[in-house]
Amino acid sequence: MRAVQGERQDHGWQRQVADARERFLTQQDVSADIVREPILASWSRSHRRGVEADRIDLPYVTDLDTDSPLVTCAAPILRQLGEQLQSEPVSILLTDAQGVVLDRVDSDSAIARYLDRVDLAPGFSYAEKWVGTNGIGTALSEGRPVLVHGPEHYAENLERLACAGVPIKHPVQGTVLGALDLTSWAGQSTAMMQALAGACAERIERGLLNTAGLTELALFREYLKTSQRTNGVVLAVNGDVVMMNEQARRTLSAADQHSLMEWAADVRDESAPVTLICDLPSGLVARLKYRPVNGRRGQLGGVVEVRFSKQPTAEPAVLLPRQNALPGLVGSSGVWQRCVAEVESCYRSREWLVLSGEAGTGKLALLRAVLARHDPAGHVRVLNGEDTRAPAAVDAWLDEVAAELEEDGALLIRHAERLCAEALIGLGDLLQAHALGGSTDGCWVALTLSTGPSGPAPDTETAAYLLPHFPHTVAVPSLRHHSEDVPELVPSLLAGLGRGHNLRFGFDAMQQLTRAPWPGNVAQLRSVLLELLNRRRSGTVHATDLPAEARSATRRQLSQLEALERDAIVRSLSSHGGNKTRACAELGMSRATIYRKIRDYGISGM
Repeated sequence: MRAVQGERQDHGWQRQVADARERFLTQQDVSADIVREPILASWSRSHRRGVEADRIDLPYVTDLDTDSPLVTCAAPILRQLGEQLQSEPVSILLTDAQGVVLDRVDSDSAIARYLDRVDLAPGFSYAEKWVGTNGIGTALSEGRPVLVHGPEHYAENLERLACAGVPIKHPVQGTVLGALDLTSWAGQSTAMMQALAGACAERIERGLLNTAGLTELALFREYLKTSQRTNGVVLAVNGDVVMMNEQARRTLSAADQHSLMEWAADVRDESAPVTLICDLPSGLVARLKYRPVNGRRGQLGGVVEVRFSKQPTAEPAVLLPRQNALPGLVGSSGVWQRCVAEVESCYRSREWLVLSGEAGTGKLALLRAVLARHDPAGHVRVLNGEDTRAPAAVDAWLDEVAAELEEDGALLIRHAERLCAEALIGLGDLLQAHALGGSTDGCWVALTLSTGPSGPAPDTETAAYLLPHFPHTVAVPSLRHHSEDVPELVPSLLAGLGRGHNLRFGFDAMQQLTRAPWPGNVAQLRSVLLELLNRRRSGTVHATDLPAEARSATRRQLSQLEALERDAIVRSLSSHGGNKTRACAELGMSRATIYRKIRDYGISGM
């Protein structure tokens, strides 16, 4: 094979891509004319996962499954290809579905030594979450063949390489078993690398087909026949496997695919044809026609053909018309509207409710808004679980609860997770006594319960004493899970602050606010807007005008020291017009350190 001197191998192109990667790592705009879409998408995933671009630190697996059907089928094929490429600087790699290298065949000692140096060797995982954009990890993440050349790699240590990766799929089940990758020097890569990798992967898949069971093969043949006579979505199911054709994978979202598989699994044991109509998460209506497949030993499973309608069978009950929006609240995303609908449903049925979610998501505001809409003149009392921690405060606090339970209206207890042990027991007793009194009217009670970012369950005592009295728990989504509502939230929050009517937000500023992770949720967004208002109250706001807190894309809550360091970097970069060399000198940091800090803190707009 002879190296191709084309656009991908042009040094000018490589320099452009390397510059684009540096811009990306410092949160600057990158032109899609320079960086290919799948590469840019992979860079974004790598950044979100916190992958280090200036070093490689990979997990190592000591107990490799070298006796699996994948390794057994692939071994002779890899050896044969290695012999054919003996005079070429190419290594052939086989990985499992997690990107762990299972086998490597080298045709050149120099590239083999370099691959050892960057841990591209058996036992190490080259999944995208560990090393960023690369032929193996990105092919597995994308589920399709990928060519990554030179500086398109996320990690600097891999710039000298070109990698062509192809997923290997189970020929019957369709699941990804691993990847086949050809790696060469970036300056000597060939136009045939991806084609060779694809052909090699196909040979491995054909070998795997010969190892499949008779039941799987019979069902697979029927699935293939159905797929060939229709251009629509086709699934095949039995107790062990679910197959889905490429049309489904290419045209449906992951949520819709998962929903279809669940519906298909529900009818897999039916012995007669069945037709189902179901609504998918995207709003599409799916018509599933299930047909059983029988063999000599009985039913083997079934094949499902799917047709779609763009209109739902009925308006989803969870969506609220915008004209009926809650007073003082905004948000039209599906996840927010579903939450609102569930809370309103609980109030209308007078069923007591626990509202859980991260701090700052607006749990109390949502409860107040529901009450303001349905009973604007009604009595509302808010008590705080935190208040029970004051000395000698528990008895008075419980007396207030007891009095409110005898009143019509609503009792809202916020920060239930902060109740002291004595108050927790006392509140449980009061709620139990109220329930034993048989009163179904009167006071409506709701608790708010703050959880951490991962949404942990309430502690044992809270669960034991309080939750049995509340038929429903509704989770309020974190702002990062309905970030499409940020453009509505910003003007609403500014209006609530009583200022900012003359402020306009440029596209870059609103885009930055929308993509920020907001670990402090709506409360943090409000705080950022208040800080902005303290500096300016009119004109157009751009990304560079936003407080440092809003220009950080880190998904975790920073410590006080980290926040101070981030703010210092932002101020220095701003004062030097984004010049990192001058900022390094002022801050006493090396360029490598400031680039790492910019990436770690997600600083953008510089």
